[in-house]
Amino acid sequence: MTGKIDVDRAKCCYCGGCVGVCPVNALELRDTILFVDEEKCVKCGTCVKFCPVDALRLI
Repeated sequence: MTGKIDVDRAKCCYCGGCVGVCPVNALELRDTILFVDEEKCVKCGTCVKFCPVDALRLI
């Protein structure tokens, strides 16, 4: 599958919920920065659906 997870850093509240729901552990929260490991990410959209502030999107 193609695409990637885009993080809107202005919207992200750094709750870490997306990290906990990622089935392949492709997300990591360090301080106030959310990192997406594009090689691990399977573009399932689980993190996008879970984000309470709509800071993530699959593009």
